[in-house]
Amino acid sequence: MTRSETVETVETDAGTARITWHPATKEARFLLAVSHGAGGGIEARDLQALAAALPAHGVSVALVEQPWRVAGKKLAPAPKTLDVGWRGIWPALEKKGLPVISGGRSAGARVACRTATDLGAAAVLALSFPLHPPGRPEKSRADELLGAGVPTLVVQGGNDPFGKPAEFPEGPYELVEVPYGDHGFAVPKRADIGQDEAVKRITDGVTRWAGMLDG
Repeated sequence: MTRSETVETVETDAGTARITWHPATKEARFLLAVSHGAGGGIEARDLQALAAALPAHGVSVALVEQPWRVAGKKLAPAPKTLDVGWRGIWPALEKKGLPVISGGRSAGARVACRTATDLGAAAVLALSFPLHPPGRPEKSRADELLGAGVPTLVVQGGNDPFGKPAEFPEGPYELVEVPYGDHGFAVPKRADIGQDEAVKRITDGVTRWAGMLDG
């Protein structure tokens, strides 16, 4: 943990959640609250990169661990329970007095989309949005994305088995592609961009988008 990081536990109706705060290093304009997916935690490369990069651009970052992760469970609960956990941490976010960008990766992106309007989110950041289960394009979750109701940015790997960028429907959102990236934004060694450049595509895209939200 760096000197500026702080960790807070928050009681929700789904159990104890945990927030790791990365405050802006210049005057804060937004708070990005972003959670993990169903198969991992806040150590994901994209979440860590955003927490490292955005504070210098006036965006505080809150990395949120859902109660099931804090409890040490290996399997995520049902979507409804994830939504309960996310709603439960919202008052702690609002105390910062900043417009909140609701974000998440994979299952966390679905949560952010489903709850954005009700919670009064300023915008949604959807990282690796799972448009459909791998190999099951007919099981589309596009309605969740299209129903977010606020400015939305999707950051998607070019080779994500949960939905490649070309599979996404037209809609009121922006999409940034990370070439060759899989669901975790890993790129193969044969790709013509390296892993560091792939991660930079994520942080640059989110920084640019966040800079336009209050423009």
